[in-house]
Amino acid sequence: MLVLLPPSEGKAPSGRGTALKPESLSLPGLAEARRAVLDELVELCVADEEKAREVLGLSEGLRGEIAKNTELRTAGARPAGEIYTGVLYDALDLASLDADAERRAGSSLLVFSGLWGAVRVTDRIPSYRCSMGVKLPGLGALGAHWRTPMAAALPEAAGDGLVLDLRSSAYTTAWKPKGEVAGRTATVRVLHAQLVDGVEKRSVVSHFNKATKGRIVRSLLTANAAPKDPAELVEALRDLGYAVEAEAPGKAGRPWALDVVVREIH
Repeated sequence: MLVLLPPSEGKAPSGRGTALKPESLSLPGLAEARRAVLDELVELCVADEEKAREVLGLSEGLRGEIAKNTELRTAGARPAGEIYTGVLYDALDLASLDADAERRAGSSLLVFSGLWGAVRVTDRIPSYRCSMGVKLPGLGALGAHWRTPMAAALPEAAGDGLVLDLRSSAYTTAWKPKGEVAGRTATVRVLHAQLVDGVEKRSVVSHFNKATKGRIVRSLLTANAAPKDPAELVEALRDLGYAVEAEAPGKAGRPWALDVVVREIH
């Protein structure tokens, strides 16, 4: 099983140890594309802070984030699972997993990134600021920049197993499963169901959506669940206590769309 995750907007500070070693990152087929983004991002942030703030879409209060990018090559690196924070990662709580679940997380979780393309949670990276929605002056829109190298690297990473796609829409622009891989891909939407004047209403709540996705991944890891396809994933999630609604796609080569329905927000 390969689980595709979005990064977090906010990130923990860089480490104090060894600096980034780009050659050590997973998915070596992305190395050249990573180098191109890293070079332009660092150059932009060193040369023109105001332009960098505009390109990165940062408010005046977040101007300090630019300094992170000027030090990407020298700042200490930490496992990506420690760098990414926020609602989904708080619920996933990688640090509290037992050794077996931690190993499963290292082999199955892949975090998408505007700067790195995609990294495993064990890959050591520094803290940075660069979302997939950024359009760099030289390389252009990062979603488009990543599309070609991702088209080769991601099917290989997926192998012949299930792909659980939990990315936000901005990160799906970098890679969309196609053909046979798409047929064994499942996306998840979390719906909050509540009664309003005796009628059930369902809605998507962003914060709750992220937290529930983090809990789903944690549940699968701790239960050592190993669904081989979307149909088995549905059964695994139901066995874990989730209310899941799903229909097989009408055509071959289409991802499954799963709705996880929750009645209590926490």
